[in-house]
Amino acid sequence: MKIGIFDPYLDTLSGGEKYMLSIAMSLSKDNDVRIFWDDESVKEIVDRAAARFGYDLSSITFVPSLFTNKVSFMMRYEATREYDLIILLSDGSIPIVGCPLILHFQSPMNWVKGKNIKNQLKLTRVKNIIVNSQFTKDHIDKTFSKKSIVLYPPVSIQKKYDPKKKKNRILNVGRFGINQAGSSFKKQDILADTFLKMCDAGLTDWKLIFVMSMMDKDKEAFEKFKEKYKGYPISFLVNPSNSDLWDEYENASIYWHASGFGEDLTKHPDRAEHFGISTVEAMGAGAVPVVVAAGGQKEIIKDDLNGRLWSSVNELQTQTLALIEDKSYRERLAEQGVQDAKVFSMERFSKQINELVV
Repeated sequence: MKIGIFDPYLDTLSGGEKYMLSIAMSLSKDNDVRIFWDDESVKEIVDRAAARFGYDLSSITFVPSLFTNKVSFMMRYEATREYDLIILLSDGSIPIVGCPLILHFQSPMNWVKGKNIKNQLKLTRVKNIIVNSQFTKDHIDKTFSKKSIVLYPPVSIQKKYDPKKKKNRILNVGRFGINQAGSSFKKQDILADTFLKMCDAGLTDWKLIFVMSMMDKDKEAFEKFKEKYKGYPISFLVNPSNSDLWDEYENASIYWHASGFGEDLTKHPDRAEHFGISTVEAMGAGAVPVVVAAGGQKEIIKDDLNGRLWSSVNELQTQTLALIEDKSYRERLAEQGVQDAKVFSMERFSKQINELVV
C-alpha cells in the first residue's frame, strides 16, 4: 500500500509527533510510507527524531506537503488519489482527500462543531478515527457523534529497573511554555513551588529534576522561571538527547506530573494530560509515578498499586513523603509499575495499527 501521513505540528516533536512517527515506522515495514512536510526542515526533523526518540526514519520518504494553503482543494484531491490511505493528525479540521482517510485526535476537541452537516458529510469519507486514550475517546465521540478506536501510544522502555541505581531524585518530563495566565502549560511551576515548600519544611538530601523540551520562543520565560528557584536543589535539563533522558529515568525514584491541575476540565478537557507517555516511561524504568488524577493518567495508574494519584497539593506532598520515608513501599510500587508498563509496547502498537489499515 502507498500510505501518506501528515502531522501539522511535526516540527515540535512532542507526544503527538512521536505517535505519528511510530505509525509511520510501524507501517513502513510492509508499505510505501510517505510523510508530507516542507523540504527545508526535513533533515532537522529526522536528526531531532533520532536524538530525542531514538527513531531511525531512513525507511520513510518525505514529500512536499499537500496540506498547505499553497495547494488548492482540487490539486490535493487529485494528488491523494494516487494513495491507498492517508493518516492525518487532526487539529479539528477534516480535509477531503481522494482516498480513504484515517483521522487521529490527540486531545479533546470540544470547541469543534463536529455535528454540523458539513463535518458529518466529511466524516462519511473517513475510514476510522483513532485516539490515544479512553479519556480522549469519550470527548471525541461526543463531539463528532462517531465512535473512535483507542490505540494507546507505544512506549519503548530503554532502561531496566535496577533498585541499586536509584537516587534521591524526583523527576518531571514535559514541554515548557507559558500560557496567557502566566502559568506553565505542564504545571512545572506547581511542582517546583510544592518542592520548595517541602524543602522549607525540612526535606533534605532530595533533588527535583525537570527535563524539558523547549522552543526558542520560550527561552526568555524559562530563564525567569529558573531564576525563581535559584538556591534550591532543583535542576533543569533542556532538549536532551534520548540517551540523557533515559539516564534521568534510570536514576529517579519518584516521578511527578501535574498537567491539568487547577484547570476547569469540564470547559477545557484538552488541558489535562491526554494519555501520559512520560508516566509510562517512568514506570518502566522503576520511578514511582505520583501524578494528578485527571485525563489519561487515570488509565495508567492504579492508585497505591503501581503509583499514586493526587487531587490537591497537600496530597502530592503527603503521598511523596510516604514514598520517601518508606523505601520498601516505594520499591513495591516500582516493581508493579515495571510490569504494567509492558502493556504499552511498540509490538502491541505495530500489530494494532497494521490491522487497522487493512
